[in-house]
Amino acid sequence: MNRVYVCSCFGITEKQVKEHADAGACTPRQIASVSKAGTDCGSCVRRIQGILGRAACPRRELLEQGNGATVLAADTPPAPRPELSEAA
Repeated sequence: MNRVYVCSCFGITEKQVKEHADAGACTPRQIASVSKAGTDCGSCVRRIQGILGRAACPRRELLEQGNGATVLAADTPPAPRPELSEAA
């Protein structure tokens, strides 16, 4: 069996990335959220982008229509809460 690894850190293959893309993931961040690919050393992110290409993506289409705030809000994790410092 010939496996082409995209992310050697987590053993994610090109086939797996394509399967996630077929299931609706259309950005490297979305691929990372379902497979962890691209979250360690990051050297595979450009390859993931290449695999995803410029295929139809509902979120990308919303961005191009000017509905970017809605899309970005859905993709952006909440801001971290500032650490409370203990008063002496």
